[in-house]
Amino acid sequence: MADSPLRAAVVVEQLWQATPGGSGTYVRNLVGALARRDDVKPVGLAARHDAPPVGGPLPVPVVHSRLPRTALYQSWQRLRAPRPEARIRGVQVVHATTWATPPTRLPLVVTVHDLAFLDRPEAFTPHGNAWFRRALDDVDARAAVVIVPSLTTADRCAEAGLDRDRLRVVPHGVDVPTPSEADVADVRRRYALPRPYVMWAGTVEPRKNLSTLLEAFDQVAEAQPDLDLVLVGPPGWGAVPVVPTARRERVRFTGFVPDADLHALYAGASAFAFPSLAEGFGLPVLEAMAHGVPVVTSSGTSCAEVLGDAGATVPALDADALARGLLDAIGAPGRAWAARGLARAATFSWDAAAEATLAAYQDAIRAG
Repeated sequence: MADSPLRAAVVVEQLWQATPGGSGTYVRNLVGALARRDDVKPVGLAARHDAPPVGGPLPVPVVHSRLPRTALYQSWQRLRAPRPEARIRGVQVVHATTWATPPTRLPLVVTVHDLAFLDRPEAFTPHGNAWFRRALDDVDARAAVVIVPSLTTADRCAEAGLDRDRLRVVPHGVDVPTPSEADVADVRRRYALPRPYVMWAGTVEPRKNLSTLLEAFDQVAEAQPDLDLVLVGPPGWGAVPVVPTARRERVRFTGFVPDADLHALYAGASAFAFPSLAEGFGLPVLEAMAHGVPVVTSSGTSCAEVLGDAGATVPALDADALARGLLDAIGAPGRAWAARGLARAATFSWDAAAEATLAAYQDAIRAG
């Protein structure tokens, strides 16, 4: 008789955040890939909600707490209750997919996306910094296995004191639609983008380093008078960077866009710029590569690790170098980068991420 599938309680609360972000993309795609397997049976775990998750229902059952998010997180941290195993029968392992870690007597797996709050504390609120530091201590004390999305993040976790033998590098996958020419033309019409454009995507916050991108684009705009900059994504926290007065007609903030529009905007871009100061993985870089768009990103980061030799990497705070990289991206070098990016993106899959995540679950169970 075949072994029964492993039952895993997976925290999916991120999908009820107003802006799930890259962590939400990770949660949804990972759970979907796990659900396609016969050897694991994931069950979602979330707070009490009256609305469906952002992006629609999940392909797995979700057990909801009786508590709303804030009360649930406080109860997890202060009262060490409720435990997932009290609500989900037969569960064998608990997976906290972000820093919100439920109390449990079962083996605990935690995904640490990044330690940006240690590297760039000025880019976070004091409350956020304190919360993340408590969460890191909790992960160190309780996690049997820690999943990280990149070697860069693994190295940083080891420097922060997490045991190397508990770390498992599980890169994200990528699964993008292929917008038609009509889709691209439609999205450009609706967002009033008649000229070629460089694109950035993400949540607007200090560590995304948009001020350097705007400074670099001010130089690029001198050399390319018909090129615009399109910043795609919702506001997060912190001040919105000031656009140079001379460029206000050529810099567009779209705010939040639906997924279909996001991917059509990727497909229509001449280049993609992502000079973030710190990322755990850099999913927008991978998504741009999967759309065949040449990429310029920050050297020495996980984004550079994802990009490999399929684009340009520059020091994050060097606006001159970023401007040169963008001019190369829209020129002849960019055509070669686009082809290499497509080939490299094809090596990242959510099915591979699910396979490695299941192995992490099994390691956690063996560790006791």
